[in-house]
Amino acid sequence: MNDHYPNRRKFLRESALVAGTALLGASRWPVRQGSAGEPPRSLRLGAPVFERHDDPQELALAHRKLGYRAAYCPSATLDDKDRIRDIRQGFARHDVVIAEVGRWCNLLDPDEAKRAENLRKVTEGLALADEIGARCCVDIAGSFNRDVWYGPHPENLSDDFFDAAVENARKIIDAVKPKQAKLAYEMMGWALPDSPDSYLAMIKAVGRDAFAVHLDPCNLINSPVRFYRNTELLNECFDKLGPWLVSCHAKDVTWDVEMQVHFREVVIGSGSLDYATYLRRLAALAGDVPLMIEHMKSPAEYDQSRARLLEVAREVSVSFG
Repeated sequence: MNDHYPNRRKFLRESALVAGTALLGASRWPVRQGSAGEPPRSLRLGAPVFERHDDPQELALAHRKLGYRAAYCPSATLDDKDRIRDIRQGFARHDVVIAEVGRWCNLLDPDEAKRAENLRKVTEGLALADEIGARCCVDIAGSFNRDVWYGPHPENLSDDFFDAAVENARKIIDAVKPKQAKLAYEMMGWALPDSPDSYLAMIKAVGRDAFAVHLDPCNLINSPVRFYRNTELLNECFDKLGPWLVSCHAKDVTWDVEMQVHFREVVIGSGSLDYATYLRRLAALAGDVPLMIEHMKSPAEYDQSRARLLEVAREVSVSFG
């Protein structure tokens, strides 16, 4: 869809696009080639579970009981090595992957003290992800909004924002030096990275193997064009960012018709996101990329979303294992 993004550095923009295109032919996680009669590709689905278990093995089994082979990171602190070991081993024993350590805070908070604390929080999150065996630590790049930590601000699409986000990613990765976990920013509709192209430019600028992509396509639907052409948007995300994908979010989006454009997150199946294309493209990746349901309002909504995903998966010959 080639949306506009800031004219930060011409060479960064152009070299990122060239590099991204080239890597599609020789990526770290190449596109999987299927064949006729081949069994459905098995993807990992995950979501919160509402059973409370202190024992990590029991918690992993609670995920499996619902058909989940991926999970959000259970509660743990970086200094509790026994807890980290038990979670890592217990989840691995039952083949449940920890998809992500979420550290939802504002890395660009206008308040200097809060900004420093949030940088520490995400740095510890990446270290925890690496110790516990999670695929990534994820946050948004931040916001210059003083009132809402993730809110809109005119400078969220500026060169200064881009440079600050790049600097933060480098600081976090260089402090942790993770062996396998990645740091990822979620794309947003009103803050960089706000498109596949701007994410490619950021990957190029950060210049660290431990910087990756967490995909939430609903976050990108910020205009009628993207709403109506979300299949095209999904394909662009996978075409350009597939080699760096480590985890994905699942929810749906609808348009509440009024005198201004108003998109709203909803239960999967009651919105307009093209999940057939989403699941097909995930299944075509050679990497084992989890799909995590989020932002539902109740266990019943999670059940409804899971049921719809299983239905679409059957329709497109994809399995969740």
